[in-house]
Amino acid sequence: MGFWKTFFGGETTPEEEKKNAEERNFDLLKYDGVKAMRIGQLDYAAKCFLKALEAKEDPEVRDYLSRAYLRQGMLDESLQQLKLLIDAEPDNVNLMMQAASVAYMKEDYPTMTALCEQGLAVDADNALVHLFYAKAELGQQHLVQAIARLTKTIALEEKLVEPHLLRAQTLLGMGDLDGATADADWLKEHTEANEDTLLLFARIEATKGHADEAVAAYGRVIDVNPFCVDAFRERGRLRLEQGDKQGAEEDMKMVLELNPQEMADVSGDYSAEGIEQKTRQAYSNLNPFGI
Repeated sequence: MGFWKTFFGGETTPEEEKKNAEERNFDLLKYDGVKAMRIGQLDYAAKCFLKALEAKEDPEVRDYLSRAYLRQGMLDESLQQLKLLIDAEPDNVNLMMQAASVAYMKEDYPTMTALCEQGLAVDADNALVHLFYAKAELGQQHLVQAIARLTKTIALEEKLVEPHLLRAQTLLGMGDLDGATADADWLKEHTEANEDTLLLFARIEATKGHADEAVAAYGRVIDVNPFCVDAFRERGRLRLEQGDKQGAEEDMKMVLELNPQEMADVSGDYSAEGIEQKTRQAYSNLNPFGI
């Protein structure tokens, strides 16, 4: 209205001028924040968004603020903003799962559980909610409950890869080799091989006692990701059990090179005398298959 009054030569009231100025200031702060976030100036972006929210509540700006905090690793602050958005939109399941993903990064599994319960109250058959619920259960070592949630997820959305992989990994850790193999077979049939699935296959072969096949499978993992510490660690253990001391030494050197803190209690030069004893000590300190 103020624009048309000015265009036709009319006057605006002081209240209208103030409101127009506040709107312009809000827009400037919002888009300055977006521009800053795009070029990686996240701290400045967050300050712009906070100032904009002081002027006017805006869900889009609050979402931007949450993302700016998240990219800075400020997980508590990011989650707080998402909770405010959920309070304003209590039926928005996508927002709840966005918050659940931040809680997952924080390893705050009770908060994940609460968000999933809230999501299921809105949509009881949402596969994504059941998947996040399963992750929360896994984080709390509630393995039986996690398996049930993953099975529910698969029943709702069979084509999802992650629940099959998580269920296989969990079943393998629980000693259910047949169940893990069934999910691994599904993954082999329906997905392209990636690091996680190849590592799963290697662990299943190792658990079956197929050492040669497992060593070869770990090699395929390393071909895909030459920095996979788990593959070097677990292959090295198998090589040592097979009497391949040189291979075990080479793998342990890679473990130390990629993650030196992991073996802080194993001292000495691995190329020096006593390599066999030190390598055995190193592997004896590790949990088989990383499960």
